[in-house]
Amino acid sequence: MSTHPVPLPAEHIPPGTADWRTPDARRWLAAVPARWAHPLWAVLALIVSVVWELEAGPVAACTSADPCGTDWPGLGVAVVMVLTPYWVWRQPRLALAGLAAVLAALVVEEGFTAFGRPSALAFLLAVAFATAGIVHRLAAAGRQRSLALEAAGPVAQPLPAAARTFRRGRLFFVLAALLLAVAGFGFQQAQQVADAYEERAAGATELSGRVTALDRSDEDADVLTVTADGRTHRFETAFPEDFPVGSRVDVVVDGDWAALVAEPYDVFGWELLVLGGSAAALAFLVNGAVGRTRSRRLGRGPLPVLHVLVREDHKDSRTWVFAADDPEGFRPILHFHSQYVFEDQDEDEDDRDVDEGPGAAVGLDRLTEIIRGGGPTPPLREAVLYGVPYAGAEVAFAARTDADAAEVVVECSVTAVRPAVPGWGKRGPQHHEQKDPQRPVDEVAAGMTPTAGPRVWRAHGFSRAVGLGLLLVQGGGIWAALDEGPSWSLLWLAVVLPWLVTSVSTALTWRITADRNGLWVTGAWRVRRVPWDVITSVRHSDDGIRISRAEGSSVGVSPTGWTWLERRLGREPGAERVTGEVRALLLRPELRPSAEAPSGQQGMPVGPPLVALSVLWGAAVLLLL
Repeated sequence: MSTHPVPLPAEHIPPGTADWRTPDARRWLAAVPARWAHPLWAVLALIVSVVWELEAGPVAACTSADPCGTDWPGLGVAVVMVLTPYWVWRQPRLALAGLAAVLAALVVEEGFTAFGRPSALAFLLAVAFATAGIVHRLAAAGRQRSLALEAAGPVAQPLPAAARTFRRGRLFFVLAALLLAVAGFGFQQAQQVADAYEERAAGATELSGRVTALDRSDEDADVLTVTADGRTHRFETAFPEDFPVGSRVDVVVDGDWAALVAEPYDVFGWELLVLGGSAAALAFLVNGAVGRTRSRRLGRGPLPVLHVLVREDHKDSRTWVFAADDPEGFRPILHFHSQYVFEDQDEDEDDRDVDEGPGAAVGLDRLTEIIRGGGPTPPLREAVLYGVPYAGAEVAFAARTDADAAEVVVECSVTAVRPAVPGWGKRGPQHHEQKDPQRPVDEVAAGMTPTAGPRVWRAHGFSRAVGLGLLLVQGGGIWAALDEGPSWSLLWLAVVLPWLVTSVSTALTWRITADRNGLWVTGAWRVRRVPWDVITSVRHSDDGIRISRAEGSSVGVSPTGWTWLERRLGREPGAERVTGEVRALLLRPELRPSAEAPSGQQGMPVGPPLVALSVLWGAAVLLLL
């Protein structure tokens, strides 16, 4: 990568603009929330407690006095309950209101005595934990705001003209309208079923009958047999436990038509449509409204400005911001997605989304490069950052697109600012195929000392956990496929099983051994020898380690762990560490072992034994069925 960022013309840097320097950036990054407050933990706690409460909590029985019909208020609470975990992640202030509403609904329904039930108490504790995390995150955002203002100093400048007219959210509003229409259709259909029942029941005869039989089936509903006034009627029921054999029930009869008074109709499918449509529509609506409000707020008056460096990630088009004194781009501060806006936009159209004109052409080029997955790493660019950066904020910046472009363009964020630290997102674009890996190799080599014996890297805890999980999937898949007898599922098993065996064997027992002359790479089926003089690169990608050779082929092992989870738990991925150390041995021959690896250290593939084990498991399943 170039050590000379694309310069920004001096006339585009407002007088007095302060550099956002590394010490200030580190203080800003140090103000991020603690790991316990990451929304993932609150979301998991809420989901587990809600599922437990739904399973263990009391369910009102369907009776003639209180029939199981439509319950739109309860459905409204369910919509809020579905949205709240999402809001905990994306809209923390709204999540506080959602948590309060769901908790209040539980108290209104059952009173405070409900918390004597373990599942309800667990839900209360999950709400308290989520609330504490949200408050902590908001306080941390306030600290970041103060630190950013301190770094920017007293200078404030209005946004460039194009950014003042930038509005976003239209697509969210359109999607919200469509989903609301879907929810409205479901509501209308459910009401038609309820109204049709009420109309017919008003003219029907109400009788008291006795339950004489209950036919339980594996289908969606059980069948209830009721004898009333000398006639036998059969009704499908979703709650057979409410109607034991011998109990009396009320029915309404109109000729050949009959219905249970306690369970008159089934609109569960339509209610589910209303629930899903309403929740998704409200999520899009809130996201659009918040985005538009924040973009309007950004353009209202003069804003703090900071001199920074930016780079666009060529893989996902994310914009990464670096300190002004970090010309190598090694330590990102924050990231967000952005969209181009231009000065020739009509400023009178205040509600117009910037989605056409020259900006669209630039965006299309960017999207094309992302889809192709190629192209060189974009350069670092000097930029002026407008707005106060903190977790969840909206910002804008001005920069040249590249060294050959004379024009300075303005980009506005279309996603909220996220700190570039583990647990909040990616660690930075420097982790993608660096053009100059010299510094990382130096850092790794500094912690390594030459050894006489071979160096061995093998499957670590996360990798073995992935392997055990896939092994359970493999065993369950074999059971499910054979349980149904000869069927099309056997073809599915024949296609998937080879991949599963390979992945399980690799994840559980992969090994790379480095000795004097090269590497021994143990995968699922074989051990390969790769001499040092034919290795061209060593890289970590897609949860695997890939070693490229001079003749164009490569040797690799995958999966070697779960990079996504390891990073979000604040750990360096094990395979990433192995890749760095192997690359250091490749580029620093003096660190290589001085001895040859004996056969016992070269590893042994376990793919063939696992195939035999799978065959034995399949035979055992057939014997048990």
